[in-house]
Amino acid sequence: MTDPATPSAQPASVVRPDVPGGREVIHRDVAANGARFHIAELGDGPLVLLLHGFPQFWWTWRHQLVALADAGFRAVAMDLRGVGGSDRTPRGYDPAGLALDITGVIRSLGEPDAALVGHDLGGYLAWTAAAMRPKLVRRLAVSSMPHPRRWRSAMLGDVRQTRAGSYIWGFQRPWIPERQLTADDGALVGRLIDDWSGPRPLDDEVVEVYRRAMCIPSTAHCSIEPYRWMVRSLARPDGIQFYRRMKRPVRVPTLHLHGSLDPVMRTRSAAGSGQYVEAPYRWRLFDGLGHFPHEEEPAAFSTELINWLRDPEPDR
Repeated sequence: MTDPATPSAQPASVVRPDVPGGREVIHRDVAANGARFHIAELGDGPLVLLLHGFPQFWWTWRHQLVALADAGFRAVAMDLRGVGGSDRTPRGYDPAGLALDITGVIRSLGEPDAALVGHDLGGYLAWTAAAMRPKLVRRLAVSSMPHPRRWRSAMLGDVRQTRAGSYIWGFQRPWIPERQLTADDGALVGRLIDDWSGPRPLDDEVVEVYRRAMCIPSTAHCSIEPYRWMVRSLARPDGIQFYRRMKRPVRVPTLHLHGSLDPVMRTRSAAGSGQYVEAPYRWRLFDGLGHFPHEEEPAAFSTELINWLRDPEPDR
């Protein structure tokens, strides 16, 4: 069961804004894991599936969609469950379930596998999907997010990381965070993006797009639910089982991208993730960038990503 905020009910101007250069992006809905997911697609070639983080939606990858398509890839950016033009379901926001959404979309697109590219929460889920369904993940690229087990140890064992991720602890309150995110036309979304960016913040027009998207009914609640699970499950059997499952190493080539000035996820927290990869692993630190390197310096980010995707033998 979904609420009225399903893909067909969303104003096109909110969930389907234009991409750079006026490129004609194909928008459609695909079924996977018991729900409908909105995707934005551009180009032909090997599939690259792009996964957004908080507080954003598919449009965060607008620059990479164009760059990847021009480089000969089938670039697809999806809205995660509960966000943008995808279904808002009453449950299904645990990372294992969300990872099955992602692998289900790969199958629905008729592809044998995909290179997954995830930022923030999308990166957490990309790590998860690569460990759970390795046959469906050709390569893995993660930005601004450590491996889930590394995230857990940093949040619980590093006081500085605990402080940096204080917003996640604040999300554990019932209903108050949802009201805060939507108050004053999503003003808090704008403040979070500005605070988390590096010295080159995103344009006001860009931030306004994310503010409007967060104010779609039920989006704030659905956006917060994964973070509630991540904290509340730490001592529960389902959480313990999940983190045990994540001991399974990632066995596909992995590119790990991070902004040196990221105030949300400290470089030290992210940098230890290579221990969970039994495949070529490349770490790339972008000097002077914050939590959104793919938007703060889209050309540099896209170049790094495309060169790595094209490399037949990425070094360890």
